Formats: sequence, structure tokens, C-alpha cells
Amino acid sequence: MTPGEATMRAAASYERGLEAVTHLIDVADEQTAMRLRAAASSAGTDRLAAGSLDDHATDRADAVFARTVLLAERRWNPSGDLDELIAIHKGLFEGVFEDAGKLRTSNTTREVTNDRERAANPEAFFPAGLIETGAHNIATELADKRNLHALDRDVFVHALASLYDELGYLHPFRGGNAMVLRIFGSRLAHDAGWDLDWGEVTREEYRAAKHTAYRGDISAFEDMFDRILRPANPTRVFLIAGWNQGPAH
Repeated sequence: MTPGEATMRAAASYERGLEAVTHLIDVADEQTAMRLRAAASSAGTDRLAAGSLDDHATDRADAVFARTVLLAERRWNPSGDLDELIAIHKGLFEGVFEDAGKLRTSNTTREVTNDRERAANPEAFFPAGLIETGAHNIATELADKRNLHALDRDVFVHALASLYDELGYLHPFRGGNAMVLRIFGSRLAHDAGWDLDWGEVTREEYRAAKHTAYRGDISAFEDMFDRILRPANPTRVFLIAGWNQGPAH
């Protein structure tokens, strides 16, 4: 997802303290509306496409990006459980997609995805009816590990990679899971004394690590996190590192 120039100019003004985040939201929503009208026109219909919460939803990139910045400013309850994931998902997509903050109800994800074979496989993700149970188990494990606090660097990297793998399999939402995981992981790392420099991660690297983990090997996630992990800067809003690349890779 790549926001348009007008949205990025508004974001730069926000970063310099010249405009409030609400101005960024207004500009981004206007740009999104223009993209949607153009998409509907090119499709030969006045009906806007339903869209999906994934990297194919480029016509909504501006709105999602602006809400990422808004989420960083207003924050949310860092509960370390499913409620936190839902809060992040709702914050990112409310007003953009109808299923913002709603859990997946099907054992397969949306048809429009960058991995159609996996999307159509009911065993590719955690059973939809057990998402709350699975999330509770992951949250309990995370709490037992003190939310990854006070760990040596190599131990933290392995623990974060394992958590990413587990939450990726849980796949609690129809779409937008990668964006939610990025923000959740960044918040978790920051509170544990580390920052993640997502600007160093390419889309291809992230997808390759995700697919490797799906096959039972988290080493690519470990390598990625080892490279982008930095000691936390307490004066820096954690989410803004790499923010000008958009909400997710």
C-alpha cells in the first residue's frame, strides 16, 4: 500500500507540528474517495468495490495510512491479548471497511489474497470457531513470559519470531492481519525495551518469512527481527519508525 502525494504532504505537515492529525485524516479520506470513484468509473459501474483488507486494497491506502498515524497518537489499551488485536484492527480500518474489528467467521480467508492456495485451504489457519480460545492460550503464554520483558537480545528475537508465527496462524481477521501484527509487535517490542525498524524490511522479505514460517521454520522471521531490532528510544513514538512507507509491507 502506498499513499498518494497529497496524503504524504499532509503527513509531513503533521510530523512538523504544523497540522493536527485530524487534518491528515480529512486529506487521506478525500484522496481515498477520489481513488474509489476512479476505480468504480474504470469498472463501468457506479457501485464501489467491496474491497478486502489486504495489499490489493490500494484504493484505500491513504485512509488506512492516516488511521495508522492516528492510532499511534491516540494509542489503545496494551492488554497483550485478543482485545488488543481487535482494538488495533478497529483503529486501522473503522470507516474504511465494514468488518473493522470483527473476527473471522470462516475457516478460509478472503479469496482476494497474495496466496490463493493457502486462502482456500481450511487447514491453513486456525479454526474460526476456536479463535478466542487460541488467542487466550497465546495471551496466557505471553503473560507467563512477562510480555517478553527483561530478555537477552537473542532470546527476545526468538520469542518474538515464535509469537509472530503463532499469531499468523491464528489469523483472527478476514484481512489486515499483517498490519495488525506489525503494530502489535512494535508495541510489544517497544514496551520491552526494543524498537523495530520496519523501514528496513521489504515486502518480498516479509512474505518469504511468513511463508517459511507456515512450513514450520521461523528462522527467516528470526533473521528479519535480528536485523531490524534496536534499543528503544523512549522519546520516539514507536510506530512512526518507517511510517513513510505506509501501514504495512
